[in-house]
Amino acid sequence: MLKSCFIYTLGLFSFVFLIVGLSLALSNVFPEVVQSEAKREMVLKNGTVAFDAWEKPPAPIYMQFYFFNLTNPLEVLDGDRPAVVEIGPYTYREYRPMEEVSFDDNGTKVAAVNTKTYIFQLNMSRGPESDLIRTVNIPAMTVMGLFKDEPFFANLISSYMRDKQEGLFTTRTVGELLWGYQDTLLQALHVFKPDVDPFFGLFSKNNASNDGQYVFFTGQQNYTDFARVDTWNGQSSLNWWTTDECNMINGTNGAAFHPVITKNEKLYMFSSDLCRSLYAVYEEDVTVKGIPAYRFSPPSEVFANETVNPINAGFCVPSGNCLGSGVLNVSTCKQGAPVIMSSPHFYQGDERFARSVFGMRPNKKDHQTVMDIHPLTGTILQAAKRLQVNIYVEKIPTFSQTGNVNTIIFPIVYLNESVVIDDSSVDELAAVVFKQNVVTNIPFMMIGVAILLGGVFMLLVCRQKIPESTAAERQPLLAS
Repeated sequence: MLKSCFIYTLGLFSFVFLIVGLSLALSNVFPEVVQSEAKREMVLKNGTVAFDAWEKPPAPIYMQFYFFNLTNPLEVLDGDRPAVVEIGPYTYREYRPMEEVSFDDNGTKVAAVNTKTYIFQLNMSRGPESDLIRTVNIPAMTVMGLFKDEPFFANLISSYMRDKQEGLFTTRTVGELLWGYQDTLLQALHVFKPDVDPFFGLFSKNNASNDGQYVFFTGQQNYTDFARVDTWNGQSSLNWWTTDECNMINGTNGAAFHPVITKNEKLYMFSSDLCRSLYAVYEEDVTVKGIPAYRFSPPSEVFANETVNPINAGFCVPSGNCLGSGVLNVSTCKQGAPVIMSSPHFYQGDERFARSVFGMRPNKKDHQTVMDIHPLTGTILQAAKRLQVNIYVEKIPTFSQTGNVNTIIFPIVYLNESVVIDDSSVDELAAVVFKQNVVTNIPFMMIGVAILLGGVFMLLVCRQKIPESTAAERQPLLAS
């Protein structure tokens, strides 16, 4: 009797575990519990792990520069195609802590400035900052472009350039091109126009500086607002794009958090290099240091012609003068300098741009911008922002310095700003992933236990009945 009671109790438990396990799996209760806990943790508040990582990013950030050295300047002035050789990387460790942090009274917003400092890393570079690069004379090309329609001033400037042996091309050190040097032509113009800066450098005002105050949402009221930018220098972030089908990551060009990422989201980050927000879409599942992640990357529409992406019509300067897919004219936010931004080696751009310069070899692996994000916590495990600085070069009849040069978008340098999660953060995140896997798999564990108990139940029932049948078969048909 006791044996039969135990067997049928075992069967009952098997049935109950199966029903409960299936119910929990179908209701998706445990994954929602895990997500709810993650949402509660993602708040910018003193003392939280999220705030510490936001204020002082633990993972090292590196900025690498790859220059294009011109090998045939005389031939280019005669109308030939430029031939360039990529030289780099020149690597800098980037420090970007949040400073002047202040919360509002109810803790829903936090203001800060993001000061960036770059320290040269010789052991991670091709050579020293004193390496020489031959490239376009950007100050000269800018000045010539500004005065090309004013013959009197054009002739004066052209004569001055001949006296100073200033031409369309120049040779400068890596350090000078990046962080600045006193330019002869700009210095002369500064005498007559004090607002003209006599110093020029591609990133001269970017080192040990910030681009103003950001106000972020803390996520206290709504987890989807975590680290989202409310204003930048008093300007609403709503003015940074014309569509609302996105969630903004961070207004400071870099890595941040965005809780519970899904594959159908558009992720935005503001890029001062492009004077606009840059968005990325899901591409594939990846693994970074053993942690699962979603890879997001900008689609070709980001740099597409206005016929493909009407939003980019604003980068046709002057209005209606669009250069084609793959490049954006940002001269209006670069003090009139004819700066054209693109992906490195004109990746995802019109083929004519890469064909017009010998030495361009675009490929996805080296030239794509990517963000690998942990879907539950929104932590960026790995990211690489890759952009190229180009100069619009054309023949200007009033300036003999331009010779017979063909109209071309000339590559100057491309940058790779990258970060990979540090090992200590990997350990912390691995614990989160383990906990997530255990909790979300509880229903399936219950189903597994139910199947196991059911198997034992069936085995015991069969064993209980077999001896009874055998004994019955051995009874004699007739009693003596």
